[in-house]
Amino acid sequence: MSDYQLDENCIQWFNEKVNWQEAIALSAAPLIKKGAVTKKYTEAMVENINQLGPYILIAPNVALPHARPENGVKEAGVALTVFQQDVEFPADSSGEEKQARVFICLAAVDSESHLNMLQTISGWIDNEELINSLLNSESQKEIQQLLYSSKN
Repeated sequence: MSDYQLDENCIQWFNEKVNWQEAIALSAAPLIKKGAVTKKYTEAMVENINQLGPYILIAPNVALPHARPENGVKEAGVALTVFQQDVEFPADSSGEEKQARVFICLAAVDSESHLNMLQTISGWIDNEELINSLLNSESQKEIQQLLYSSKN
């Protein structure tokens, strides 16, 4: 697995019920706060889903919100947010409604420099035990510990 390190300020846990637009905004908030992306990036992610459907749902219970670099990315970054309640998305082309609870917001400055981050993210998603533990987590601190222990 890659050696990409997730900034602890980019890990969040929420118990509140939110809609998918709010979930995307919340998942991008740490990246906005640290100056990696602008608010325009959040707007682009929401607009992409409005136009293309919930393409960001990449695995059961996992969403990878992202947009093009020119939509407000200043520097590469990743933020991981776990919602305790399902975030419902609009139906996809098959008419099936889907949901997610683990949001991994990705900001890439170009088409190559984020590959190390993607390798790490792929490792998280492939680790069913880690995803289940994230879904059952009860705090931001617990998520940090889970991610740290998954590297070892």
